Amino acid sequence: MGPQYVGGLGDQNIYGDSKRFFYGLRRSDPDGTLYFTRIDNLTDNATYTINNPGLAQNDFNEFEYGQDFFDGRLAADHSRPYSNLYFDQYRWDTQNIYYYLNSNGEFVARVNAQYSSYPA
Repeated sequence: MGPQYVGGLGDQNIYGDSKRFFYGLRRSDPDGTLYFTRIDNLTDNATYTINNPGLAQNDFNEFEYGQDFFDGRLAADHSRPYSNLYFDQYRWDTQNIYYYLNSNGEFVARVNAQYSSYPA
């Protein structure tokens, strides 16, 4: 039988400081459509791709659990330094964060509060 918890222990107390949630952001070429991925590593069976198929020298080889990455595009011309890298940016967090675009086009984060009202 697995561990039993009684009382007001939330996930954070149970799982400690583990980086439970993976958040990935990418932009498509050439139209620039923004894609966002959120994976709960304790409940989802989803997988995430780090490198697309291609030449090994175009791979990003520094992926490490719990380490954030925000350098998938160069500031000067927005080109990709690792052309096989699937996400332009990714981060890990212990918090359950819901990201969405509001009606003003702003990227908004809600902690532990889902957003499910999407316009048609």
